[in-house]
Amino acid sequence: MEIVVLEMPDSLDIDNVIVEYRNKGPNEVIKWALDTFGDKIAICTSFQAEGMVILDIAHSIQPDVKVFTIDTGRLPQETHDLIDKVREKYQIQVDVHHPDPDELRQFVTKHGINPFYESVSLRLGCCEIRKTHTLEKALVEFGAWITGLRRSQTRARGAVEKIEIDVAHNGMIKINPLADWSREQVSQYIKSHDVPQNELYHQGYTSIGCVPCTRPVKSGEDVRAGRWWWEKGVPKECGIHMNPAWVKAVAEDL
Repeated sequence: MEIVVLEMPDSLDIDNVIVEYRNKGPNEVIKWALDTFGDKIAICTSFQAEGMVILDIAHSIQPDVKVFTIDTGRLPQETHDLIDKVREKYQIQVDVHHPDPDELRQFVTKHGINPFYESVSLRLGCCEIRKTHTLEKALVEFGAWITGLRRSQTRARGAVEKIEIDVAHNGMIKINPLADWSREQVSQYIKSHDVPQNELYHQGYTSIGCVPCTRPVKSGEDVRAGRWWWEKGVPKECGIHMNPAWVKAVAEDL
């Protein structure tokens, strides 16, 4: 599906903006984004720790900020519970987007309900239908989106800018306010601002996705080790934040 990118404000010089906001804090970055794009920007979140920090900051700036999430159909109950808490605490609407049922039915009929354990290519195919394609449809009405990416999360995210052109989505603007934050900074903000958290964090999870693809981490493991833990030698990514060419290449090579 090709995304129809909305036109950016005439006065926006994105190259200069990227440089200007590179060292600014998340409050300033989020305020710029909300002021610039108005109702054509939204927070995309899976309600992990980073997403909750961004939501809390954005809500303090603009109480009716738009928020959407992707329900893959395999999310843990704890994530659904947190979404309800978010709606109640912040009094905001959370738009929930689901995979195309026909596309998903065809995939499951051909490959089974849990084919991701068999190969990386099948795992990426599952992620593509449940996440990537769903995101593409959700982004159609927007000119920019806000995410919780941090550079220290994975090697693949090491060059993330706070404001960048999203080449994976036809050049729309992608905002990553916490790009230079550490995991400790995220945790400190959550504690000091009493931000709701997913209960799975108290059970040893450090990154939370779909139930069959996520487990708690062991002592000494990387924070992303619980995602697709059976895979070796490939980035711990679903494809949402990667160029489609990378996903295609990985799927073809494995």
